[in-house]
Amino acid sequence: MKKKRWLTGFTSLVLTAGLLAGCSGNGNNSTAATESAGTSNTPAQSSAPVTLKMWGGVPPESGPQQVIDQWNKEHPEIQVEYVRFVNDDDGNLKLDTAMITGQDVDLFVSYTVSHAAKRVESGLALDLSPFTDYNIDEKMGADAASWKIDGKYYGVPTTKSPFFIALNKDALDAAGLPVPKEWTWDELREYAKKLKTGSGYGFIQNMEPFVDPIDSVLSQEGYTKADGSSNLDHPLVTKWLETLNTMMKEDKTTPPLGEQLTSKMPVEQVFLSGEVPMLNIGAWLLRSSNNFTDFPRDFKIAFAPVPRLADSADSYVTRGGLGDYISINAKSKKQEAAWEFLKWYSDGGMAPMAAGGRLPASRDANQDDALKSLLGDKSDTYDLDSLMYVMFDNTTPTYVRSLAQEVMDMRSQEYEKYFLGSQTIDQTISAMVKRHNEYLKQNK
Repeated sequence: MKKKRWLTGFTSLVLTAGLLAGCSGNGNNSTAATESAGTSNTPAQSSAPVTLKMWGGVPPESGPQQVIDQWNKEHPEIQVEYVRFVNDDDGNLKLDTAMITGQDVDLFVSYTVSHAAKRVESGLALDLSPFTDYNIDEKMGADAASWKIDGKYYGVPTTKSPFFIALNKDALDAAGLPVPKEWTWDELREYAKKLKTGSGYGFIQNMEPFVDPIDSVLSQEGYTKADGSSNLDHPLVTKWLETLNTMMKEDKTTPPLGEQLTSKMPVEQVFLSGEVPMLNIGAWLLRSSNNFTDFPRDFKIAFAPVPRLADSADSYVTRGGLGDYISINAKSKKQEAAWEFLKWYSDGGMAPMAAGGRLPASRDANQDDALKSLLGDKSDTYDLDSLMYVMFDNTTPTYVRSLAQEVMDMRSQEYEKYFLGSQTIDQTISAMVKRHNEYLKQNK
């Protein structure tokens, strides 16, 4: 995989220095992994316990701390500390910088394939193939393959990761609207009109899955055409842009992008307060919706699949599959101990994470325990039929976003100009295609 420049300024200099140091002084990572996969997978006993640091994006009180406490109780010889980073650009840069500069990171979570791939390129993630006592494909199923990088696993995808539209069931009932099991963005637009009250909005989105509709199309039809040129001028890309722009400016059923970005709108809080009845988000919503202390609510939450852009559902895929890709730092001196913890975590030790919507992916995890953790004592505050459908029963094929971060950034820079009114739809599509083609040419 080609090396690419992915951090700028000071961090780029640090990265270069870190990688050069890794080349000269990090020659036994593979040996350490091989030894641990050979005669013994149990770390040697010593007078003091091994201490691991695991970096993840979930608040400790939403499951990680309970997981860590249980492991530490059962394994006095290996103690784990959890370090939280916010899963945004700044937080991911903080994690990367910590590893590059040799800070104490033994395990870390990547939430997108693009982030994982960058870390592999930079020599920060350990190749797990020398470990032969845990078959990731068998444990996690066929969807795990989406996380292979150059045909190898540099981490374990540990969770099922559904994305959905959360719905205020009481508001839907009052408007006489059913909970959809399949629908289009045009239909969601009509729901937003009917659910809008006064000057309020009918629909809001978390920014993380904001662009998923484009990727649901291009992940199947290709980000490039047969001739190798950009496919960002696909008709459904235009449809997505125009649909949202109309909802923002004509229907006034969803906030203008500029308003949402500048205000840093707390969309979960806005939805759970009952202010807006529909929210595009992922399963992490449940860590807030189960928290009645900080987010009291008096309505039931229902769940619908993310709508599709095309009229036909024949070739539709939705974002999901597996997530929470946990890797071992290639520079860690405690790789054996980290591997022991990672296996335990993946096979069900992570069950308390379900309280935040993170369901174990392993076939050997106890799903009953996960469901109890997921719902807690709040099961009567959810529409259980729709929750079970979205979490477990929906058979729509899924994809894992794997587009290069540079292309994602370029794409968002251009569509933000369109939503902010500084360029037309034609100018936006043309600019995205031009910049994508330039990227493709540079990265042949």
